[in-house]
Amino acid sequence: MSQEKVVAYSSDNLKVIALSENSYVHISFLKTKEYGKVACNGLVYLNDKQALVIDTPVDQTSSLELIQWITEQRDHRLHAVVANHFHRDCLGGLKAFHQKNITSYANNATLSLAKERGSTVPQNGFDNELRLEIGKTTVINRFLGPAHTSDNIITYLPEEELLYGGCMVKSMNASKGNLADANVEQWGTTIEKIRNSYPDLKIVVPGHGPSGGMELLDYTEKLFERE
Repeated sequence: MSQEKVVAYSSDNLKVIALSENSYVHISFLKTKEYGKVACNGLVYLNDKQALVIDTPVDQTSSLELIQWITEQRDHRLHAVVANHFHRDCLGGLKAFHQKNITSYANNATLSLAKERGSTVPQNGFDNELRLEIGKTTVINRFLGPAHTSDNIITYLPEEELLYGGCMVKSMNASKGNLADANVEQWGTTIEKIRNSYPDLKIVVPGHGPSGGMELLDYTEKLFERE
């Protein structure tokens, strides 16, 4: 299931595309030696004048643009930001959020890995599950196992039947990508756990590339089948 693109915001640094009435994918661009300029996804969820961001844009400039779009153009209070894992495409702009007094969360393993790397460290950690009240709904963040990294989590929006998988979920026909910190042996098993936990998803958002539906989980699991 491909999502029709409705562009809510666009600049050289940042794009925001509607996935549903209340959820958006934000896209910023990371310059890499190996892959060139890489488009990196994150999530914005709006509910009852409150907002949640999953993964910061890749740097301070694009993060400040996103914060401004949420708080000024959309007139929502930015409740929190959650990092999916410790890589730059998840927390590269975290300092901008902290400067705006926006609370940050991540898996405790992410806090440790970010500290080791000298990255900005999220303020609050959790082990297995974190539930955040955003407006009139609950957003569920869970660690279900290693894949792209040892600390990667998923975020589930029950009202939307939307799952943000970050870089552990691949867009259709994507390659395996950056495996430097991956657990390729467990990746498929972790995806299977996600599918079993959330069998009725309408929208699945990967870390890079177009969003879709359950077929992204099927594709990713097959990509990392144990041979």
